[in-house]
Amino acid sequence: MGWFLTELFTWWNGQTMGTRWYTRRKGEKVGTDEFGNTYYRTPDRDRTAGGFAERRWVIYNGYADASTIPTGWHGWIHHRVETPPSQQSYTPRNWQRPHKPNGTGSAAAYRPKGSIVGADQRPRSTGDYEAWTP
Repeated sequence: MGWFLTELFTWWNGQTMGTRWYTRRKGEKVGTDEFGNTYYRTPDRDRTAGGFAERRWVIYNGYADASTIPTGWHGWIHHRVETPPSQQSYTPRNWQRPHKPNGTGSAAAYRPKGSIVGADQRPRSTGDYEAWTP
């Protein structure tokens, strides 16, 4: 019963009932990445009918976080490349970093120097600032 309510009312926990139904009806599984995300597309690749490209989507493994899509799959899901990484040997470039989860709202969030919530003390203002008075 709990999974039914989760799929019915929450879109950020995997998939909804509508997505499950559409995936079963029209989806063709293309592959799975190292994070457990599963990628699908519509099996009809007739691009001349209506001028539309094939529909591609991802079912996230757990919490829906777009930053968990690896580089090769990102190019495929955004129609930058035609061949998915599961059908070719994709190797990341040496400048591409591995995934790091989004730390917003947690202790791992980015806090620049001088931030109110940062660990460092905010630097004292120098004498070059004058407060505006009306």
